[in-house]
Amino acid sequence: MTSVPPPPAGAAVRLLLADDEHLIRGALAALLALEEDLLLVAEAATGPEALAMARAHRPDVAVLDLQMPGADGVKVATSLRHELPGCRVLIVTSHGRPGHLKRALEAGVRGFVSKTVSAQRLAEIIRTVHAGNRYIDPELAADAISTGDSPLTAREAEVLEFAADGAPVAEIAERAALAEGTVRNYLSSAVSKLGVENRHAAVRLAREHGWV
Repeated sequence: MTSVPPPPAGAAVRLLLADDEHLIRGALAALLALEEDLLLVAEAATGPEALAMARAHRPDVAVLDLQMPGADGVKVATSLRHELPGCRVLIVTSHGRPGHLKRALEAGVRGFVSKTVSAQRLAEIIRTVHAGNRYIDPELAADAISTGDSPLTAREAEVLEFAADGAPVAEIAERAALAEGTVRNYLSSAVSKLGVENRHAAVRLAREHGWV
């Protein structure tokens, strides 16, 4: 990756940092605060809170954890893309999967990196993203190419996600605003496409690939 120089003095990059793990978020905030050209303007612990903070503070770059309560980083990125198109989004995760990367790119995410990255390297990537460029973890990009696209439709993936916690069909139908018969059809189709024995195995396999 080509190094991007810090912005001119007085033009600090305004950051939103969202992660539900308070210790990690606090440590990351402290480390990024050491960078003179980066200014942390808001923090959040959930997806909805991240959206609220972004609307209130209008950051230049939102650094989002992939998995957060309420809405994951990709869903937050999708909302920000429509509401605050000037805000660049960088996903930081410890659970990167090829399917996650594909969803993130479709949502307009400009960066996707592992939490194992150093704070100094993360600061460089933030500058890269802020400058309008893209940075994707090379290993994850290679995995995504070798794994291929998800065989599931958007609706099948959504129903599988609702089924992940073992919810009964009636509850899934209510949450997805679908008829129970339709839910059963989607679950059956997902199981068949993934070549597994039941919906629990389908959820497990889809999660392993980042398709839900």
